[in-house]
Amino acid sequence: MAATLANQRFANYSVKDIVRPNILALKPYRCARDDYSSGILLDANENAYGPALNPVSEAAIASSGLDINRYPDPHQHDLKNLIAKFRNIPGPENFFLGVGSDEVIDMIFRVFCVPGKDAVLITPPTYGMYSVCAQINDVEVHKATLTLDGRFQLNVEEIEKQVEAHPNIKVIFLCSPGNPTGSALSHESMRRVLTMPNYKGIVAIDEAYVDFIEADREGSTATWVQEYPNLIVMQTMSKSFGLAGVRLGVAITQPEIALYMNSTKAPYNIASTTSRVAQEALQPKGLEILNKHIAVMIQERSRLLEAFKSISGLGRVLGTNDSNFVLVEVLDKEGKPSNERAFSIYTDMAKSQGLVVRFRGTEIGCEGCLRITVGTPEENDVVIQRLTQQLA
Repeated sequence: MAATLANQRFANYSVKDIVRPNILALKPYRCARDDYSSGILLDANENAYGPALNPVSEAAIASSGLDINRYPDPHQHDLKNLIAKFRNIPGPENFFLGVGSDEVIDMIFRVFCVPGKDAVLITPPTYGMYSVCAQINDVEVHKATLTLDGRFQLNVEEIEKQVEAHPNIKVIFLCSPGNPTGSALSHESMRRVLTMPNYKGIVAIDEAYVDFIEADREGSTATWVQEYPNLIVMQTMSKSFGLAGVRLGVAITQPEIALYMNSTKAPYNIASTTSRVAQEALQPKGLEILNKHIAVMIQERSRLLEAFKSISGLGRVLGTNDSNFVLVEVLDKEGKPSNERAFSIYTDMAKSQGLVVRFRGTEIGCEGCLRITVGTPEENDVVIQRLTQQLA
């Protein structure tokens, strides 16, 4: 049924109609490795003598075999094939890889949004980089607030109103599971946004935390890119894979959109070291470790949720708890969410007790809230102890 509706909705849809004219006309930079990648390579002005590293240093040993004096593969087909297999996506033509999800977000702006003319829509409370990238790219931001009932779901009717009122909206950013909400958005609501009859732009679904959704709940939308030509799904290897330091973001989309994004990027944006580590993580042993870590984190998340119920001074845990963090209210003496008390606890724990969490009380619908990442069992013991002491 959903596929039939999508086919009807997109019968005359063309991505070219919403790509910036200068991107359509762009002749991509052709780098040396597009022509030849083997032999005596004297075409890219690389340093044939090798890296200036002490050969017995940790850096030299860690990068051995990578030829880091050479530019990396500009296309990263091997890495894309591994991600495609893991996410059940047809092939490398469906991917754009960036330096973290932040480059993916910025690339969406650069491909689709004309500075000073176009706009995007966000659904607060949400990830702050959408607005930052909008300001950097001189793009207007419109908002359709999530439901403020503690579950943080889409208000599709408000999104429809914003799209109707602002026909220059080119991209709608949805974060599922959300940050700071921790809520996975319902698949039904996201399909409604994707198939809005009067919307001609892109829907970008940010799935940075998708692997923390429990198996019996609605999970990733990545395979939907074969069904919806206006969809970009953003993922990262920073969270569930534990590779925040290598900076690898992923866009999964239809081949035409991926082509525009790849044509616009810098030629060698993914480092050899990043690619090597990511490919290792996608091998069977790496995926075994991934699944083990996710299982432990979900178990520890449940333990924190249960412990918070018995700590006097904590209020509701907000959201649907589908991420690797918990969003919890700090109450004042009258039992009301308190930004003042939450910020005081956040500051004191960081400065005096060596425990750093995140104050999120300034976000709409998050008054008095601390966002607490699920740590190791030992770290979570400290969280429970410190909060109990602070709120005594």
